[in-house]
Amino acid sequence: MGGRATRTAAGVPATGPGEVTTSGRALAGTFRTRPTGSRAPLAVSLLCLAVFAAGCGGSAAGSSADGGGAGGARARAVTDAADALVRAGSSRVTTAMRMASGGTWVTVTGTGGFDYARHRGRLTLLLPRDALGKEEHRPVTELFTPGALYMKNRGAGVPAAKWVRVDTTRLADGNLVTGGATEPQAAAELLRGATDVRYVGAGESGGVQVRHFRGTIDLARAAGAASAADKAPLTAAAKGFTVTRVPFDAWLDAQGRLRRLTERFTYGPGAQAPAATPAGRTSRGTGAAGKGGAATKGARPSSHMSPSSLSTSSPATPAPDVTIVSTTTYSAFGTPVHMTLPDSSDIWTGKIVSAQP
Repeated sequence: MGGRATRTAAGVPATGPGEVTTSGRALAGTFRTRPTGSRAPLAVSLLCLAVFAAGCGGSAAGSSADGGGAGGARARAVTDAADALVRAGSSRVTTAMRMASGGTWVTVTGTGGFDYARHRGRLTLLLPRDALGKEEHRPVTELFTPGALYMKNRGAGVPAAKWVRVDTTRLADGNLVTGGATEPQAAAELLRGATDVRYVGAGESGGVQVRHFRGTIDLARAAGAASAADKAPLTAAAKGFTVTRVPFDAWLDAQGRLRRLTERFTYGPGAQAPAATPAGRTSRGTGAAGKGGAATKGARPSSHMSPSSLSTSSPATPAPDVTIVSTTTYSAFGTPVHMTLPDSSDIWTGKIVSAQP
């Protein structure tokens, strides 16, 4: 179809349909976008008018969530995306977190499902090889619940049958990047703080017609508008990030549901990455874990998956900006999500040792 082009989010290395990430798996999805103003056949234009009446037409650059008219309607479609997911109930999800390290990019990929009505979900993450390229870590299982993240096969020194529990309200980044994947529902909740929303164009994702929007998230604004389950973590993120403006690209279907969402987080020069803690140390507490019992309250995951562990700067050298690009893809809405939280006896409360020297 004439005028159709493949686009990538600004500032993100292009990932073609056949490109393989460092985890050995291709990033899911090929997204084709028609630039606004391109000449398309009449039938396609009529379909656009019928299905995407709020999004077709000229670009709305600079329109914000507070604007009126067509620009305001487009912005509201973005800020209401989290509510559309709740109405959908659940979906399958894939994630890709790309991190800049020494001029190269490493990627953590994940697959699983999320129940938006119950605010819980499950992901299996595949980690990149270590710095020497010799060792590939076992897949990490993550269970998401309001205020807590459970991880299996997460840190060196943790018995294979044990889980690590992290209180996400105590993480400086609100678990937006710490766990190697942005929680799918939290990623959508961030859009409540969208500003400067503009319409990029219509396209398709996996055979589904979508509208592509671009803008910037204000973390403080997102935290203020977030649902009860995400308010505490996002409030922590708004305080913990030194760069609180997060560029995003969002693709919505005709029901207003997210099909793909890319968010670009940045740590400023010299800022401590949220997941960074001394290797081999955790704090202990008496908070509930699993179905009750002792917890590793406030413990950070081991540093081999944190942004700080990927930095090549020496401690005496000010760290450069660290960019983390988090992409979540949503599909198969209504798919049931089955997960069981670990018993308290299965929660590890000992040391979590870094896998790196």
